[in-house]
Formats: sequence, structure tokens, C-alpha cells
Amino acid sequence: MRHEPFSDDLGEALRALGPERAWPPLRGRAEDDPPARPTIKATRFEWIEPSAIPVREWLLGRHLIRKFISATVSPGGIGKSSLVIAEALSMVTGRDLIGSQPHGRFKVWYINLEDPMDELQRRVMATALHYELDDSDLAGRLFVNSGRDTRVVVAEQNRAGLMIAHPVIEQIRATILSNMIDVLIIDPFVSSHAVSENDNGAINAVATVWAEIADHCGCAVELVHHARKTGGNEVTVEDSRGASALLSKARAARVLNPMSREEGERLGVEQPRLHFRVDGGKANLAPPASDGSKWFKLASVPLGNGPPGMLDYGDSVGVVTAWEKPDPFESVTLADLQAAQMAVRAGGPWHENVQAREWVGRPIAHALRLNPDDKRDREKVKGLLRAWIGTGMFVVVTGMDEKHKPRPFVEVGNAASHVGD
Repeated sequence: MRHEPFSDDLGEALRALGPERAWPPLRGRAEDDPPARPTIKATRFEWIEPSAIPVREWLLGRHLIRKFISATVSPGGIGKSSLVIAEALSMVTGRDLIGSQPHGRFKVWYINLEDPMDELQRRVMATALHYELDDSDLAGRLFVNSGRDTRVVVAEQNRAGLMIAHPVIEQIRATILSNMIDVLIIDPFVSSHAVSENDNGAINAVATVWAEIADHCGCAVELVHHARKTGGNEVTVEDSRGASALLSKARAARVLNPMSREEGERLGVEQPRLHFRVDGGKANLAPPASDGSKWFKLASVPLGNGPPGMLDYGDSVGVVTAWEKPDPFESVTLADLQAAQMAVRAGGPWHENVQAREWVGRPIAHALRLNPDDKRDREKVKGLLRAWIGTGMFVVVTGMDEKHKPRPFVEVGNAASHVGD
């Protein structure tokens, strides 16, 4: 596998935006070229057979769709750029790399407006190495630009007001069409404009620019956006930084949250900081996903680019991989449930409260050959008990403790022999 820099075959028009040439000023319509007066009239709706209506062109799951913009919202340092790079390679190869099957094989243009090209090469090549891809898998379908070399700012706000960079927009559109690009990823959104983040009208204008590019070029546009600080609380799409106009314009939005230390302990994860969760926060064109949240883990991939004989001193890069939460019912059988019920019947009364000395989870853990004082085993027992209470195998009842105070206790419910295979 060759580790060559990515080519910048994006057309001479876009090359002109590089540092070797002065950046063209942002401007609106020229005063001597007033827009033509639009003709507004009502269009009569013509009956059409529903089966003849073109199907929506989803490209990746229910997040990216042609002719619309989508948004990914995340706090910094979680892995949003690594996620969209892995998704880009999924779409370029047409393979399900991280748990979402692309609806075909597509061309993707990834514009990272913060990192230098050599850092983008590290991330893309680390992802390719991890998933055992080679040059033929990319096959000229991946385009990568760095904001350090190619400035992409579509609007600016100054004393004169809001100015739209029409030359920049036209060159982006021409590049997408000439390369037949299916997906454009802008990372991050904030670097694609120079307007106030809190100005709803200005942000709406910028989002409209990207929406019109998506519509005109028939491509999907992904806008990666920062979340505001939430004081340690979980982030929702409503916590996206700045004005809400971006989310109003997007047809699908999702949010990333890191695994908390407490959640890591509950799941028995040694390094929770390497894990994050993706939740859909808005889906105007599709019902909410039935599979719920998706979890991912960052795997460290060495590039092998260290000095000769000292390859271990080279760079290691985090690559996004799919991750499944531990299943408390893994390897648990009907016989285990019967043993748990027998253990609970043999003693008691058993408290529902996990902090109680006579917690019901203790006899259940011993019956399943687990250690109730081990964090991972205790969480497994708690998960099993919640599920078994939900199915009536155990029931919560109110009783009196030794101080004659009402407390919740757990007793055996339906006999396990009533459970099907």
C-alpha cells in the first residue's frame, strides 16, 4: 500500500483560491447588475401517481441525503472528525466499515478547514490501514482539502452588512459538478463563514448557501458543528453553538457525547474516554431510527512512519470503530434464571436497594457464579434484574425493614419454567 500525498485534482478554478494568489474580496451583487424582477405566480398542482414519484436518495443511513444539508454536533476532542472520515471511506468503498451500510459507492469531498494536509493524510491513511484498504479501494473517489491551503469562506459580516462570496460559491459548485461529487463534508461549519454565530439571520443565510449548493449540485452536504459548553451535562442538538438557524435548515442532525466515567464503570469499560455515543436529534425526512444510539470506540493505529529501525516511535492515530455495549444476557440461560429464583426463595427478605447489605443481587450473583463486589459483575446483575423484573420473573413489593419503615423488597414472581425457549 503506497503512502502518497493525496492529489489536489479539483480543477483550476479552486486552485486559484490557494495562498499563491490574493483572496478575492467578499461581495454581493454588483450595483450595476441589478437582479431581474422575479415573476411570482401560483403553480397548479398536477395529479401524479405516487408510485411514479422518485424515491428519496439516501446515501448513508438516514443521515445523508441528496439535495439537503445534514449536521453533526459535538463537543471538541471526542472524535467527530475521525467519525466523518471513517464514514467518507465507507461511502467511497461502498462498504459498511462502522455499522452503517452506504446505499452505493460514492465520491466524497472532505474539506477540513482547521488541520494541515499532513494531519489529514495521517487520519485518512490510519483509517485505511485499520480497515485494510488500498489505492484501488479509493479509486479516485476521495477528495481532501485543508483550509490551511484552500480558504473556503462563503459569507462575511462587516460594517457594510452581510456579504455573500458568490465567486467562492460558484467555484465550489463547479468543482462538485466537474468531479461528480456525491457528498461534501465541511469540517467545521464555523470556519466556512465570517459572520456572528449568534446572529440568526446571518447564520440562516450561510446555511442557505450550503443548502442551495446541495440542491443545485444534487449532492449531500454534511456540516460538522461545535457544541456549546454544557457544564458536564450531556449535549443535545439544541446545544449547538450559536444561532439555531443551522439546525432549522438541516434536514437531519445528530449529536456526539463522550462516555462518562460513571457509565464506563457501570459497563466495565477500562478507558471510557475512548468511547462515544451518537444519537439522532432531528430527522425531518425519516422516522426516528429504531436501533437507538450507536456507540463507537477510538482504536489507536500506528502509521509505521518512525525512523528506520525505530518504527515504534512513529505516529499513532485514533480511528473510529463500531462498539457494542455489553449485553447482560450474554451466556445467560433459562437454567441460570431458575437458579437465581431458587437462591432468592431460599433466603430474604431481600432489598431492592443495591446499597443495602441484604441486596437481592447478592444471592443472584452467587447463583450465577458472579462476584457482587466486582463492578462489572454487579452491573451485569443489575441489568439482568431490571430485565427480569420487567418480565415478571421477579416483583418489587413494599415491606417493613428492621426499623419498621416501609422499604421496597424483591421477591420471586412468575416461575422460570413458564418462560419459553
